[in-house]
Amino acid sequence: MLTVLLSSPRVAPGLLTGQAWAALRAADRVLAGSSEHPLIPALAAADVMAVVVDLPSSDAAAVAAFLSSAAADASVVWLAPPGSDADPALLGSLSVPYQVLTGSHDLPGAHLLDLVSIMDTLRVSCPWDREQTHSSLLRYLLEEAYEAAEAIEAGDPAALREEIGDVMFQAFFHARIAAERPAAAGGFTIDDVADTLAAKLVRRHPHVFGSVTVTSAADVNANWEEIKKAERAAKAAAAGSSGSATGEVTAPSVLDGVPFGQPALSLAAQLQRRAQRAGIAVSVVSDRLAGDGAGGGPGPGATDLTGEPVLTGERAGDALMALVARVREAGLDPELELRAAARRFADSVREREASVGSVAE
Repeated sequence: MLTVLLSSPRVAPGLLTGQAWAALRAADRVLAGSSEHPLIPALAAADVMAVVVDLPSSDAAAVAAFLSSAAADASVVWLAPPGSDADPALLGSLSVPYQVLTGSHDLPGAHLLDLVSIMDTLRVSCPWDREQTHSSLLRYLLEEAYEAAEAIEAGDPAALREEIGDVMFQAFFHARIAAERPAAAGGFTIDDVADTLAAKLVRRHPHVFGSVTVTSAADVNANWEEIKKAERAAKAAAAGSSGSATGEVTAPSVLDGVPFGQPALSLAAQLQRRAQRAGIAVSVVSDRLAGDGAGGGPGPGATDLTGEPVLTGERAGDALMALVARVREAGLDPELELRAAARRFADSVREREASVGSVAE
């Protein structure tokens, strides 16, 4: 009887199923095709000695003939190369009864270990990868995120699978670069990234991992905002305790954490959302947008109680396009002008926060 034992290279050697250990201990012979097989030391520590046989691994017929002969009158376990599946060519050439036994199984996410190993190799062995820095990779991080967004908008799951992988690669690349610095200089590893994210997810979901009770998504959002508010206050306190050149402690703001490097339109939208959550009024010049007919305005259609066209997604997009056209015709850059307006808006929100002497998100 021949047992073909499959194992995962992502699981610590020796962490095998009870069925696998039973087959190994009951076997007359345990055979492996390479002395580098990671199971060999673990088996030896358990007094299960594997014999390495010199066989051309690419020649399935030759391996099958040898195993068939070895298992003709004995119980044999063949240690398949780690990470390999049962080879149909090998199994089809066997002349003895056999079973395929999976000795170790990957947990969900285990294949990320392959990325860690590949990233280490690229950083050392590829001239281009060796030269990269956080700054040089910045544009790729943004490009890959936009390409993933495009795949989502296109409804293309195959493309999304690939693009998410490209975004993930950027995260692994940045973590690998950071790992080259000592922790005291801001260095961190991919495990540090995972630990930080896991802690944040648990902390921000007390209704899942804690004792908080919620009855709706609105409750979840309310808890989320309170937790983030507390996090910002804690960060501000930590920054103050670490000291500054002036000795001042900057009060936390509802806008803390907003990335001002994002595109101007998404920046403006995020700033307005933050301000609204804090109860700060946001002026929306809807009459200008709705009344602008130049270059693709809203056009005729349903109106609201004030007589203005109902602002649908299509009308909003057309109005924004029309406004971009007007700004360009005036010789201005829409992106830069909106970014400047967003910063002025942010300044006014912070002034309002300072005037009331309290912060709410």
